Amino acid sequence: MTKKAAILIRSGLLTGLILLSMIPCIYAGDMNAGIILADDQGRVIYAQNKEKRFVPASTLKILTSLAAIHILGEAYHFPTHYDYDATSKNLYIKGYGDPLLTSEIIEDLSQDIILKAKIKEIQHILIDPSYYANPIDIPGKGDSLNPYDAPVGALCANFNTINFQWDKDKKCFISGEPQTPLLDFFHDDIRKTNLRQGRIILSQQQSDLYPGLLLKHFLEKKIPVTGSVRLETVALKNTDPHVFQSPHELKAIVQSLLQYSNNFIANQLLLSMGAKLFGEPATLEKGVRAIQDFSHRHLNLTGLTIDEGSGLSRGNKISPHEMLKILAKFMPYHGLLKHDENEFFKTGTLTGVRTRAGYLSGKDKRLYPYIILVNEENTGYEFILTRLKNRVNQLKDK
Repeated sequence: MTKKAAILIRSGLLTGLILLSMIPCIYAGDMNAGIILADDQGRVIYAQNKEKRFVPASTLKILTSLAAIHILGEAYHFPTHYDYDATSKNLYIKGYGDPLLTSEIIEDLSQDIILKAKIKEIQHILIDPSYYANPIDIPGKGDSLNPYDAPVGALCANFNTINFQWDKDKKCFISGEPQTPLLDFFHDDIRKTNLRQGRIILSQQQSDLYPGLLLKHFLEKKIPVTGSVRLETVALKNTDPHVFQSPHELKAIVQSLLQYSNNFIANQLLLSMGAKLFGEPATLEKGVRAIQDFSHRHLNLTGLTIDEGSGLSRGNKISPHEMLKILAKFMPYHGLLKHDENEFFKTGTLTGVRTRAGYLSGKDKRLYPYIILVNEENTGYEFILTRLKNRVNQLKDK
């Protein structure tokens, strides 16, 4: 051992050099993966293929969430407008893309309508879904019974899904959720599944009608509804209609989106952003443009390939370096991500794609953004993550 080496060992610098020399081995260079680890000031600690674009899968939801917070506002509450025509006794409802319009909230809406509009009787409930264009086909979405294949819409209920189960005592199907009535309108579709328990995904027409059918059910507990639920694009009779606001602010909606990786919420946000910036009706093209414009103006990202907002499409492409800029901007909201020990993260999975992005909390109490974008099978994804975690644990206060 040379005298210089001995001095380095005593000073601890050799250990640091050895650790640094190991960093390029975090991942084999010939594999189709992009990786970045950086500090909280954006200084890159390790990078591989940082400028190459990969399919991000559901890690794209971080960008969608960030854009929604800036475009809609973190305290934004989705509205639903309604009006009552005393002459025809028709109730008019217009939705504006609320992704968390659940049975409980629709029941609250029914109470709001009765009290504020002072209604004693309703003939028809007219649903206006025109705030969103129809149809809207989300790239990557299929026709399965999986919740991520549910259609989007301006007025939707319960994520456009219906949970059901067989009641052995009553010998009939009942709702899988005690707060949600199982409406006769859907019994035939449930029987066609040949399942005793599960869910159905509503068609576009069913999803347009479902909120009105639920609203009718809850209204009928208090007042008579003599007509039917109909779809009709109409101008609300009152230029100043009643406004029912969702109890959920956008920040809470984003947290639900990220915690449960909800594709439906992601694309509802994308469409609503597009409509806000470029006018109704909301379209996929306007939503994509909204995210691309935000990325250009606020993140200095140009040329992003974005097909939709959830990560379902393989046409979405992003580089590790681009994702690092997104994470740097999202850092104040890192607590909205899933949290496990010293990590805040979002994962993504498609066939042949595994991705992960988020922040590692170091012993120095700093956040270290990282990105793993693997676009091939059996590529040691877990090994990469372990090595990045080990690297952060080795960092010392400066």
